[in-house]
Amino acid sequence: MTFRSPVSEYEFLLSHILDFDQIAATERFAEASDDMVSAILTEAGKMCDEVMVPLQRPGDLNPARLENGVVRTSPGFAEGWKAIAEGGWLGMSALQEQGGMGLPMTLTSAVNEMMSGACLSLQLAPLMNQGQIEALEHHASDTLKALYLPKLISGEWSATMNLTEPQAGSDVGALSSKAVSNGDGTYAISGQKIYISWGDNDFTGNVCHLVLARLPDGGAGTKGISLFLVPKFLPDENGEAGPANSLKVVSLEHKLGLHGSPTCVMQYDGATGWLVGEEHGGMAAMFTMMNNARLGVGAQGVGVAEAAYQKALAYALERKQGKTPSGVIADHADVRRMLMEMKADVFAARAILLACAHAIDMATATEEPLCKARAAFLTPIAKAFGTDVGIRVSETGVQVHGGMGFIEETGAAQFCRDVRVSAIYEGTNGIQAMDLVARKMMDGGDMANRLMDEIEEQAERARPVYPNMAEAVWQACESLREATDWLVAQEDLQNRFAGAVPYLRAFARVLGGHYHLAAAMADQGGAREKLARFYIKRMLPEHAGLLQHAQEGVEGVMALTLEELAH
Repeated sequence: MTFRSPVSEYEFLLSHILDFDQIAATERFAEASDDMVSAILTEAGKMCDEVMVPLQRPGDLNPARLENGVVRTSPGFAEGWKAIAEGGWLGMSALQEQGGMGLPMTLTSAVNEMMSGACLSLQLAPLMNQGQIEALEHHASDTLKALYLPKLISGEWSATMNLTEPQAGSDVGALSSKAVSNGDGTYAISGQKIYISWGDNDFTGNVCHLVLARLPDGGAGTKGISLFLVPKFLPDENGEAGPANSLKVVSLEHKLGLHGSPTCVMQYDGATGWLVGEEHGGMAAMFTMMNNARLGVGAQGVGVAEAAYQKALAYALERKQGKTPSGVIADHADVRRMLMEMKADVFAARAILLACAHAIDMATATEEPLCKARAAFLTPIAKAFGTDVGIRVSETGVQVHGGMGFIEETGAAQFCRDVRVSAIYEGTNGIQAMDLVARKMMDGGDMANRLMDEIEEQAERARPVYPNMAEAVWQACESLREATDWLVAQEDLQNRFAGAVPYLRAFARVLGGHYHLAAAMADQGGAREKLARFYIKRMLPEHAGLLQHAQEGVEGVMALTLEELAH
């Protein structure tokens, strides 16, 4: 494994592109000084490189397994979890009064990305803790917070989220799990949940499940759903894990990838749980965790893309084939094209990811509505584009390896298998795109236009130095603005949904050009300027075809009847 955490990339983005000083200038994050940021990134990178990277292949070759109802995790994962927990990485953004670091989500996202590149199967576990911590901070009672948050932050206990059921996937409102009051402040939870990442393990003292279920008076659909905290072991009078709750792992899913991460089918049979948030307000509480997870999943995509790129580059620098100046395949024009595309897309996706996290931090620190709207708008783009890039770059990595990429021993194929699900969970990328063109444009396109104003303003600033690149970004942004206006004007949401995915990809392409142009301005004459030219000249033009697709409406999509599709 050749992965090394790209600490210098984060430092460049935070210092020269995303204005991290704006976050550090707030009262909430005043302790996030340059020295602290550098120390955090360096130490996290060291942990990833030395502890997590060696677990990547063993986790794939020695999957988690279920033995007599007990999950046995992959070799070394217990030690990996311990290192993550002892380093404080589970509670980076958690409140200090509960034992967290209270650091910006921007730094948490950077560390999550590094961990994802090092060993995605293991990284899924801390991501679950982080999301549950945030959900409990916002919605749980003081009693639940006092009991659960310190243990989730320390890593003594682990966390899950339970939404999906066999008949209720993306349509969460179709769930059938039931909750009945026990009359003592607790509830009896019954039902089956599937696709539960890290539903059990053999290295934490308790597993804390957030479970969506419906009370007897809960109406149909999502508005009648409540959220419950259901631990594997019931806390005793001292707050320690006591008797077993009425729940079990029925089976582990047999997956394409992520073999080191146990994905469980969970059965709840009158299990004792505690209400989180208001009755029938479960989706609002769960969405806190889901939005945290969506940013985290975007980071997973970028992290795997980085790892796949590093591995492909290392192979291309060693593999000798054909006649090139250096004798290695990295000097073949087409191989160089692939490597450049991989590197350019990783930068674009990482910049979008951190820009989203930056907006979340400013919303947290200032509670300004515009900051909240910006964070909400960027979240589906960061999740969908980050994971699309993870899939595309890891697939290209296999191509760089040629036949050796199809051979499991090289490890190149594992990136493809592991990252593929990231475009599906926490809301498929199609759902992210639909959210972008519908709910996130209920403001009439105001936030979209604010972002486009920023892109064009920077293009104007760059025009005296890079007239051609600046003009290309400016023109692409104008095309994006026209498409946005068209979408907003469509009263039939089906016209928006039919082109939602290409529209999101086009928006990400333009944002990528924006951040590459900013990088060129910060590194004039350097490698980043060269990479920006490649992206803006060769990859940014994709936006045109995507936007044409986005504005074709629903008619052509539905042109073939169901019978015609089958013949």
